[in-house]
Amino acid sequence: MSEQHLHIISFDIPWPANYGGVIDVFFKIRSLYAAGVKIHLHCFEYHREPAPELDKYCVEVNYYPRKTGLLSMLSSKPYIVFSRRSEQLLRNLCKDDHPILFEGLHCCYYLPSAELKERFKIYRESNIEHHYYFHLSRAEKNIFRKAFFIFSGLKLKAYESVLKHANLMLTVSSEDHDYLECRFPGKKIAYIPSFHHDEDIRINPGKGVYALYQGNLSVVENRKAAEYLVKQVFSGLKTKLLIAGLNPTERLKALIAKYPNVELVANPTDEEMFKLINNAMVNIMVTFQATGLKLKLLNALFNGRFCLVNPAMVIGTELGPLCEIADDAEAFRKRILYLMDREFTEEMIRERSKQLVKWHSNKENCKTLLGLVPLL
Repeated sequence: MSEQHLHIISFDIPWPANYGGVIDVFFKIRSLYAAGVKIHLHCFEYHREPAPELDKYCVEVNYYPRKTGLLSMLSSKPYIVFSRRSEQLLRNLCKDDHPILFEGLHCCYYLPSAELKERFKIYRESNIEHHYYFHLSRAEKNIFRKAFFIFSGLKLKAYESVLKHANLMLTVSSEDHDYLECRFPGKKIAYIPSFHHDEDIRINPGKGVYALYQGNLSVVENRKAAEYLVKQVFSGLKTKLLIAGLNPTERLKALIAKYPNVELVANPTDEEMFKLINNAMVNIMVTFQATGLKLKLLNALFNGRFCLVNPAMVIGTELGPLCEIADDAEAFRKRILYLMDREFTEEMIRERSKQLVKWHSNKENCKTLLGLVPLL
């Protein structure tokens, strides 16, 4: 049997795998490697160091500097796309005829390239990007950043037509799948949920003494959710809330300091975050934009007890029946008080395990991916 090769173009260096997009990329790489695929990885480098960890799973890892700055800002193409261009990348892709996986619209500068016309090209969707940017603009208070998000969203919406050059599209949610099917009728589109940290359920049965909200706290959407929980939900409760995540702003730190039942855990390690999720009685997740699949929800379902979410958190997924749902602050307060008095049982763990393995097994999703790509 001949060797199986695949080029993967990543928008960022996918190690450490500690935020949404790179989690999907890294664990996809690891799953493909376990299946025997020879991976040729191409990473855009701008705020992370080259990662020797990636050499364990790839036959080659290439790094290209991201072209940030005013020139990329002023392009008619979206900034996240135009800043990820490299003639060396195109030369490297043209050295063979292996399939190419473009991770996100960010990496699609060369998707319509004439040099790649005969290649099998796969687009991996993680968000409908212009929807995501329009949501960010609504959450942003700074007028200049708000304008940046709006104009970026308009550029991304126009640029999305480039996806007609893909032979296969892979979506992370059924809602995004439906959008792309409508936008590109006749294109081959497959729903493959995000790859993630976990193959095994590691839930602690019993009870915990706190609720947890976690996320990258430098992202405006996550800060908005944290502020909502502090001011609208936990301000009226005695229940302890931990807010954990990367790079909290000074404003968020000051807000949390005003509430005796709320505690900030800034920049926890992966091990510390696992312990926080594993020991919490309730993992709370709130989003105000129903885009993509929230990987932190999967992480909490594999490793934590009760998961309490708002409806937008589970739109387009099969995860709703595994969660407690609340649609406003009062409903959140009532469910928190109820859940903090319950016990998470071994039977609950077994039932959750059955449901998660059905849709969110990295091994099974890797098999699905391999079955869709010629020569793989």
